[in-house]
Amino acid sequence: MHKKIAIIGDRFMLPEVFREKIEKACGDNLDIRTLEAAWPDEPMEFGNAALGLDKVKEYFGDPDEVVDFIGDAEIFVTQLAPLSETMMQRLPALKLVAVSRGGPINIDMVAARAHGITVVNVPGRNASAVAEFTIGAILAETRLIRVGHEALRKGEWRGDLYRADRTGRELNEMSVGVIGYGNIGTKVVRLLRAFGCRILVTDPYVQLSAEDRNDGVELVALDDLLSRSDVVTLHSRVTEETRGLINKDIISRMKPGVIFVNTARGPLVDYDALYDALVSGHIGSAMLETFAVEPVPADWPLLQLPNVTLTPHIAGASVRTVIYAAEQAAEEVRRFIVGLPPVNPC
Repeated sequence: MHKKIAIIGDRFMLPEVFREKIEKACGDNLDIRTLEAAWPDEPMEFGNAALGLDKVKEYFGDPDEVVDFIGDAEIFVTQLAPLSETMMQRLPALKLVAVSRGGPINIDMVAARAHGITVVNVPGRNASAVAEFTIGAILAETRLIRVGHEALRKGEWRGDLYRADRTGRELNEMSVGVIGYGNIGTKVVRLLRAFGCRILVTDPYVQLSAEDRNDGVELVALDDLLSRSDVVTLHSRVTEETRGLINKDIISRMKPGVIFVNTARGPLVDYDALYDALVSGHIGSAMLETFAVEPVPADWPLLQLPNVTLTPHIAGASVRTVIYAAEQAAEEVRRFIVGLPPVNPC
């Protein structure tokens, strides 16, 4: 009997890539149906947007349409489609949900366990992509890439940026503070080591790798990191403890003129406090990739500041992320079909 698999991909995690990797891993004795959602060309919902979906966040898709599409499938593969308690009640055949992202926050996990549905994910799927992006973000600020680019776009040749009192600094003369030493933070540290900078890490839940310790990376308290770092880059997960972590008080403890980089999550930052610090110059410049509200309003004051580089939450997007996440999801499907335990159960 063919295993019935429903795939809802999107325009990043392409459904045909999911299909290709699943067929390669599991063979062709499958009944696969696919659907492509319009994300990211259309924005996702960030939570509490519809009745009955209060336990899911960062999802895309109409619940009734998702349920109708999954139908009698035993296996469901997706990146962003929601699955709530009421939806699961209408999907009695469903046994496995493979979510191709690091955190399955589009799935009601309590309900999934109650219904006997196994949920698997792909932790660290885009860690390398975000780490690379972070290095680019830091260099855009330290080497005045953004400043020179914006001036030249306006027809202004900023030869004065070669002046000793205005030019940028090399990382090998700077201290870089890394807040969070998880999948992404560890990769950022590994890349930073090649630049010869002093690297300070703070994370209350982990220890440094032997390789990082031997290369001079320091594990320090948050206050120590803030007072010593020329660059502060944020890589924490959003929890009740870390929500709003970068607030007025924390910012006041940073070195004057510090460069601040957020390629993690918007809710980690009090953006009003950040705005004030950028206007005053206490924070010299910032590179911001994620925001408390996405898409950001067109009239948001931070968009008007001259000392900020902004990108629309794209650090985790890379071709390799698509392939890797689909391969990992396919392996979970294969293991389920042959009766093996999952690699990354949630």
